[in-house]
Amino acid sequence: MPGVSSHFDHTTGRHVMGQQVVSLGLSTEAHYVPLDDDLYVSQVQAQPLHEAFRDGRSLVARRYQTSVQRTKPEMVAAMLKRALASGVAADYLVADAWFGTKTMIRVTQDTALVPVLRMKRGKMKYRLTTVVQGRPQHQALDARALYQATVRKQWERMPGGRYQTKVIDADLNLAEGTEKAQWVKVRLLFVRGHGDRDTDPGQHEWALFLTTERRLSATDMLQIYSMRWSIEVYYKEAKQHLGFLKEQSNHYAAYVASIHLTAIRFCLLVIAKQAQGSGSLAKARQALCGNSADIHYASKLWPVFRALISGALDSMRAVLGEALDQVLSVIDEHVHVWFTQVLQLDPQQLRLEASDVGT
Repeated sequence: MPGVSSHFDHTTGRHVMGQQVVSLGLSTEAHYVPLDDDLYVSQVQAQPLHEAFRDGRSLVARRYQTSVQRTKPEMVAAMLKRALASGVAADYLVADAWFGTKTMIRVTQDTALVPVLRMKRGKMKYRLTTVVQGRPQHQALDARALYQATVRKQWERMPGGRYQTKVIDADLNLAEGTEKAQWVKVRLLFVRGHGDRDTDPGQHEWALFLTTERRLSATDMLQIYSMRWSIEVYYKEAKQHLGFLKEQSNHYAAYVASIHLTAIRFCLLVIAKQAQGSGSLAKARQALCGNSADIHYASKLWPVFRALISGALDSMRAVLGEALDQVLSVIDEHVHVWFTQVLQLDPQQLRLEASDVGT
């Protein structure tokens, strides 16, 4: 399959061959709406196209070039700029550790978004400033060194929660390579769970979050970051019920179409949830599927019911005479009209669809 490459699967804890999808969505207290999706092809064991695109200028050809040439943060940066240019309004950029990079932080500087990012324990250095004998002293420390110097054995219990936290204010240079220094003030939040004595986390069991808004408290940062869970719900719904990358095709264009068709189906569920006042997307989907199942069973059972009705009326043939056939004909006609309307195949509906296409 073209576009398949090797990536690390956190669920199984090993490298697997598969497709990777990068998604951008808008998460609110009421809904999650997918905004943009793209396939990402890593440089490890990437499977080439079976044949070149007929037109290298086509949309799918340009998307393929993006997938193989850009990093995940670069792809998200482009998605984000497209979303904002189209009028989408947001306050925060929330992302997991894959996107805890200088590239993403620079994007938030350009777009006036406030980042709340989970960070890796990599080699990125933070400048910690302390005052010694009235003079500021600067230290460049990565996440692990910062933990050892300022967090270890200095945890604070978060009010009303089962977490231990430690907030550190530092500076980060967003410049890459030989670029001119671009220092920004950041707030780093170290977090670990707090269980019973037998389940207390070890010294390496902690997570790191970053924001450029130093007025955010530890509670604020975690509450904002928790809204990222909506995208996990989206992927679960998409994979289990919406045909996410389930098309029987080995053409790259089919994969691009699949992820966007899935997003459209999800948006229709969001609309149905809103219209029905359902408590969740799952309930809205079940209601829609239930209606379809009822229609399907009705079409299957109607011949049985018709036979029963016909048998009952046949016992009255002596009374009804030739009118009996007319009764059955009228019943058949009414049932046919009902099925036509339910399946939205009636002339009025078809005319409305035709007028929508024309406009």
